[in-house]
Amino acid sequence: MSSSAARIYFPADGELRCDGNWTLNHLSALERQIAALPTVQGERLVCEAGGIQAMDTGGAWVLWRTVNDLERKGCRVSLLGLSTELFTLMQTAAKKWPGEEVMKGADRAGWLQAIGRIICDYGPKTRSALSFLGESSATSVSLIAHPWQIRWRVLAHNLQVDGFNALPITGLLTFLMGVVIAYQGSEQLRTFGANIFIVDLVGISLLREIAPLVTAILVAGRSGSAYAAQIGTMRVTEELDALRALGISPMSLLVIPRTLALVIALPLLTVFADVIGVFGGMLIAWSQLGITFGEFLARFEYAIVLRHYLIGIGKTPVFAILIALVGCYQGLQVSGGVDSVGRHTTISVVQGIFLVIVCDAFFSILFNWWGV
Repeated sequence: MSSSAARIYFPADGELRCDGNWTLNHLSALERQIAALPTVQGERLVCEAGGIQAMDTGGAWVLWRTVNDLERKGCRVSLLGLSTELFTLMQTAAKKWPGEEVMKGADRAGWLQAIGRIICDYGPKTRSALSFLGESSATSVSLIAHPWQIRWRVLAHNLQVDGFNALPITGLLTFLMGVVIAYQGSEQLRTFGANIFIVDLVGISLLREIAPLVTAILVAGRSGSAYAAQIGTMRVTEELDALRALGISPMSLLVIPRTLALVIALPLLTVFADVIGVFGGMLIAWSQLGITFGEFLARFEYAIVLRHYLIGIGKTPVFAILIALVGCYQGLQVSGGVDSVGRHTTISVVQGIFLVIVCDAFFSILFNWWGV
């Protein structure tokens, strides 16, 4: 038998060996050798495939079928020594690989190749995100230096859609949050006879944390998704290409006005949410603890210092920038058909909410470290 002939056999050490050229010309000999293999004893078998010199699709499928048959008989097979190129060919031929340990055995490069895969997967995405961030920052600076170039009509339209039209749902949600916080707190405070401290609980929690965070999450789901869907649809219908052909920058027409509108609208929505949320807490304090509106407001003025309100409002422009940029960026990343629009819209909502919560946690740690 020539050295290039395909072989599969059990040597004295008990490992299953594969070597030679596993190509179409040798498949008939391989089939006979596989049929003549002795019954495997034990639950674990090592298959050393480092001796395979060449392999085509037929040989890859035969190797996959052989290992798969051994797996079905209850023998756990570890495939070792197979190069990455040949293993990829086998995956293509098999379409589905039955073992996770096999892939680890075939991966000779280990952690270095894993790092390479991560760089190849996320490198272009990171570069694209940084490019978008840089372009949006440069455009913002240019528009601030030349305010007459800002699309004021587009900005006003987005203020109405993302700000004024969001008042009802924002008010309802924060009203319910104020009711829930006050109701749950009243049950505990009544036990200790500290009814008046319901004002501190409702005021500080709503003004400093709950109202800004809930409003930002609501805007991320409402406006951030709308930005991604609108810009993504324009990309699918090639409207963005038409704007560039006319010499109009999509960044100055679509991204910056939406971002500026949200930076203006979100703090105002938060102020509205503060008022409605505190009003909901007042109602529960009156109905459950007998604290009148006058007593509530008198304690509120005494207990709630201005810094709690300013901290809550001060975080919202950062939230607005994150939400707007994520929504617009995901819209610009749409490619293909309408299914891509839905996928990137979902991504924009998830990433927007995630970044808002992470940013809020960062602010909480930072303010606590400063003693604010």
